[in-house]
Amino acid sequence: MSLSDLMNNNRQWAKLRLEQDENFFKDLAKQQTPRYLWVGCSDSRVPANEIVGLAPGELFVHRNIANIVIHTDFNCMSVIQFAIEVLKVQHVIVCGHYGCGGVRASLENDEVGLVDSWLRNLRDIYFHHQEELTSLKKDDCVNRLCELNVKTQVFNIAKTKIAQHAWDRGKSLSIHGWIYSIEDGLIKDLGVTQSSREQLHNIYQLFETTSSTRPVVVR
Repeated sequence: MSLSDLMNNNRQWAKLRLEQDENFFKDLAKQQTPRYLWVGCSDSRVPANEIVGLAPGELFVHRNIANIVIHTDFNCMSVIQFAIEVLKVQHVIVCGHYGCGGVRASLENDEVGLVDSWLRNLRDIYFHHQEELTSLKKDDCVNRLCELNVKTQVFNIAKTKIAQHAWDRGKSLSIHGWIYSIEDGLIKDLGVTQSSREQLHNIYQLFETTSSTRPVVVR
C-alpha cells in the first residue's frame, strides 16, 4: 500500500463519517471533552479507540514502547497533567498487551540500541519479581511481566503530584490497570485501581508545602 492509498483511504473515511453524520467534523472541532486518558503501548496492533469502541474525541491517548510511565519523561507527565487538570478526565487507563515486544526484548541480553535504556525499567520490574518469573516458561514469563509492568505503571501515576493534588481538590479520579490480548481482542482488568492517595504507602504521599513541612512517617 502506497502513501497515495493512505490519502485515498482518508478521503473515503471522511466521506463515510459525513454520510453518517453531516455535523460530525463541525461538532468534533468545537471542543475536546474526553472522560478517559489511555496510556498504552505503541504496538500497531493495539488501536486504542477501536478496541474500546470510542469515537474520535472520546479518548485522550498517550503511547510509548511497553506503556511505561517514568517521572522524568516530560512528554508523558505533560500528557497526564493536561488530561487531568485541563481536560478533566475521570479515568486514567494503563493498558498493556500480552506478548509485548518491548517486554520480550527486556528479557534478552542482546543490545538493541537507544531503546535499551528505556527497557531497563522493565528489567527492574523483573529483578523485583524474579523468584516468581524464573519459575515460568518463556511465553508465560513474558505475559506475566506484561501484567506486572501494567500494575507498576498504575502505581507510578498514583505517585505523581498531578494525581495526588487532584485527589486533594476532591476530584473524582481513578487509575486503572488493564491488559489486552491480541489473540482474542479482549481486555482484562488486573484489579489494581487507585482512587485516592490513602491507597499509597506514606513514603509516596506528597503534600503541598504550607507554613510547615509535613514530616515523613515510615509505616
